Amino acid sequence: MLQVAVRAWGNSQGIRLPKEILDQLGITVSDVLNVKVENGMIVLQKEFAHRSFKERLADYDGEISVYEFDWGDPVGKEIL
Repeated sequence: MLQVAVRAWGNSQGIRLPKEILDQLGITVSDVLNVKVENGMIVLQKEFAHRSFKERLADYDGEISVYEFDWGDPVGKEIL
């Protein structure tokens, strides 16, 4: 278990998190974190950010994957 100290930071208090922990969680400088108290614990959660079309396209490898989907047994006049 890692321990960190609460320190004065201007008119507030703060903690510093080691880079190794931030790297494990994919958190970088300027990321937005949601903060809540849950069962006596401080919980930090990275804000979900949608990727832009341009970002998604940059990751596209040209492969089209088709997955079988089980719609269940026919129950009416479906065309098979």
